[in-house]
Formats: sequence, C-alpha cells, structure tokens
Amino acid sequence: MANPSALETLIELAARDSDDAAKRLGKCVAAAEDAEKKLALLTRYREDYAARFQQNLASGLSASGYHNFQVFLGKLEQAIDGQQQVVNDAHARTGRERAAWQACERKRMSYDTLQTRAEKAQRIKDNKRDQKQMDEHAARQLLYKR
Repeated sequence: MANPSALETLIELAARDSDDAAKRLGKCVAAAEDAEKKLALLTRYREDYAARFQQNLASGLSASGYHNFQVFLGKLEQAIDGQQQVVNDAHARTGRERAAWQACERKRMSYDTLQTRAEKAQRIKDNKRDQKQMDEHAARQLLYKR
C-alpha cells in the first residue's frame, strides 16, 4: 500500500483534477444555456417576422417585397439551423465534460476510500499494540505482586 504522504498527495491531485473538471463542466453548461437562449431568440424573431410577412401579404405586397421577405426568412432559417448545430455541439461537449468530471470524482472517491481503509487498518494495528502493551504491563504487575 502507498505510504500516507503519497496517498495524501494523490488525494490532493485527484481533488484538484476534479475541481478543474467541475469548472470546465460549469463553463460548458453556461455556454450551452447561452446557445439555447440565442436559438430561442432567433426562433422568436423568425416567428415575429413570419407574422409580419403574413400581415403584409394580407394588406398587399409587391413582388420585390415578397421576394425580400422570402430571402430574409431563408437566411433566418439558415441562422436557426446553424444555431441549432451550436446547441447540439454544446450539449455534446457538456456530456463529455460531465463524464470527465464523474471519472475524476470516482478517482478522488476511490483514493478517499483507500485513505479511510488505511487509517482504519492503522487504528486496528495501534489498538492491538496498545492492548498488547497493556496486557504485558498487567502481567508484569501481577508477577511483581507475587
């Protein structure tokens, strides 16, 4: 088994790795939320623009006006598709970072478990040594009293 100071160093390194992974995960989650907000904004804008388009159609619209609306709606659709891909990528990165953080946490927890077991084994060893010393002391006391 590793000596206590080496195990403590491993625990500190694993904790640092876990903290770093948690920070990366937090940044990925924030980026995903930001990407989702932008997607929602683009989607609302497209809906508003489409509603305006319908109003303009009802009130009469020139051919060039119709063409301009259609072109702009097409560009909005492209922007929405592109932003949807950004959202999908952000979710994929978040999933990878979550898995990395979980792996770091498992490693950190396994080192903590090793340390706990080592401490327990040392306590048992110390208790046996103390009991042996007390038994020897009691035996000597009994021997001297005779």
